[in-house]
Amino acid sequence: MSSNNNQLNIPNAREAMDKFKMQAASEVGVNLKQGYNGDLTSREAGSVGGQMVKKMIEAYEQGLQ
Repeated sequence: MSSNNNQLNIPNAREAMDKFKMQAASEVGVNLKQGYNGDLTSREAGSVGGQMVKKMIEAYEQGLQ
């Protein structure tokens, strides 16, 4: 049995994270819609997640300068 561990540390950040995810999807050419996106291929979902990680690393690196 699996449980959903997609909890944010700051619940109020959900809207910002959703916007961030939509922006990342747009940048890699994946058409996300609000709500369920279970029809995405693994490749599409992975490219969105990868783009989000790339952007987070870039932001962290900018903060170090």
